[in-house]
Formats: sequence, C-alpha cells, structure tokens
Amino acid sequence: MLRKLLILGIFAGTSASIPIVYQANPHLVDGLLKSTVAPQPTAPEAQPQVNLASVPDKPAAPMPLGRQVLVNADARGHFTSQFKLNGRQIDGMIDTGATLVAINTSTARRIGISLNPSDFNHQVNTANGAIKAAVVTVSRLQIGKISVDNVQAMVLDDRALQTNLIGMSFLQRLQKYQVQDGSLLLVQ
Repeated sequence: MLRKLLILGIFAGTSASIPIVYQANPHLVDGLLKSTVAPQPTAPEAQPQVNLASVPDKPAAPMPLGRQVLVNADARGHFTSQFKLNGRQIDGMIDTGATLVAINTSTARRIGISLNPSDFNHQVNTANGAIKAAVVTVSRLQIGKISVDNVQAMVLDDRALQTNLIGMSFLQRLQKYQVQDGSLLLVQ
C-alpha cells in the first residue's frame, strides 16, 4: 500500500511540474512533443550505438535568451528607467500591479496621441479613488533592446498620474520578467 502511495505521489508531482517546465522552456517541450508524434520510418534502419556515459568533445552551445534588459531598483526599491514610447524618451516605473501601461496626458501629447475630453469614457480605480481614463494603443514601447508594438495603455489626467507606469499590457508580452539580486530582468 505504501509503495502505491509513493508511486502515486511521484506521478502527481511530475504531472504538476509539467506546466512549470513548459512555462520556463516552451521550445524544449514543443520539441519533445513533436518528436513523439513524428512519423516513424517505414523501413527499419540500423540504430546507432549510443554510449550514455560518454562525454561530448565540446559542450553544447547554450540556447540564446533573446533580448534582455536588467533594470536596477532605485533607492525606494522601485524599478524606474527610461523608455521610448512611439520613439520619444520618457521616464517610467515598472508596475506589475498595473493592468495596463498608464501615462499622463502630458506624456500622451508628447508621444503624438491627441485626445478629446469625450475620449475619457472609462472609469478606473486607483489608489486615490475612481477617475476617468482614455484607452489608447501605443505603437511601440521600447526599453533597451526590447521592443513591443501595439501596446494597450490608458491615459489619465496629469494630476492623477505623476509617474508613467509600465504595466502588464507590456510585461505579459515578454518571454519572462523576474526579480533577481535587487534587479528586474526583462527577457524578450
């Protein structure tokens, strides 16, 4: 009975780790899945001898991580940096608690987004209470080598938003983002 419970526990733990492995390495999992459903050759071929204990002559090259940026925390522990919105340099703070990128009306004008008072037709809840906002699309948001096109953003009045926020509408389109050693790693 104990043996069956142990086997069941190992099976359950392995099954639970599959989504974590897929999220960390989707290309690896996709490759494994493709190799299991690949058509088998019709004629039997001689299988090469494989010595599992052998060491290759040179190590395999690491997989490229793509474009990455490291943002250091400021004195308050916030991840602030310079970004480019529609090619214009702006300062902003990365905020994983913000659903969308949030910019103020001054920044919107500076990056070429013109709004009418009637565009502010969405009510959003902020730390300072409910306020009207306009939902827009930023053509390109860049930080360092990372660039994402057509990012949804909200525009708030200058009095309601003093610091531009880089929220999840940008971050969720990256391969990964994680805090490590007091810095935020962004990988595209």
